Amino acid sequence: MRLALLCSSLLIAASAHAQDIDALTKDTREKALPVLPKVVKMMQDTVAAEGVAGAIPICKDKAPALLKQRAEELGWQMRRVSLKTRNPERGTPDAWERKHLEAFDQRAAAGEGAAALEVGEVVTRADGTQAFRYMRAIPVGEVCLGCHGDADKIGAELKAELAKSYPQDRATGYRQGQIRGAMTVERPL
Repeated sequence: MRLALLCSSLLIAASAHAQDIDALTKDTREKALPVLPKVVKMMQDTVAAEGVAGAIPICKDKAPALLKQRAEELGWQMRRVSLKTRNPERGTPDAWERKHLEAFDQRAAAGEGAAALEVGEVVTRADGTQAFRYMRAIPVGEVCLGCHGDADKIGAELKAELAKSYPQDRATGYRQGQIRGAMTVERPL
């Protein structure tokens, strides 16, 4: 009897935990993801008006500023990370992020669409507090290919501009639809 009660209690707790994860994932998605289409729109408008090189400051400065602004409004941490960083100081994933970026790549290779790849989980931080971590894959869009596509197709002038802004750049060789990286969120509980 005690074993049955214990099993029932564990099942109820696991179900409640899954519902909490689902609610946190939905809430995080709704509050954090609207930044991404704003970045894409800025990129598209800038490329159309100034060319691909003119859009470098959008990715380098304006996108991180938008993420920072939204993170401050929410009291969360938000950033973009990648396995092939353009700016290692800002975009290098931590161990949790790396694990999930690698899993995203495996899931995409198995046929899942990059635009739908996400993960959310409650983690215990080093200080013992809990946080909710969320990550959503960022697929390479058409506007991204000018700087992130086949390195042999990037013109010399653009390569020089990229080298000035990103001396440690490793973020080329992508095709449209591949996973460029991810937006990652950490929010306290």
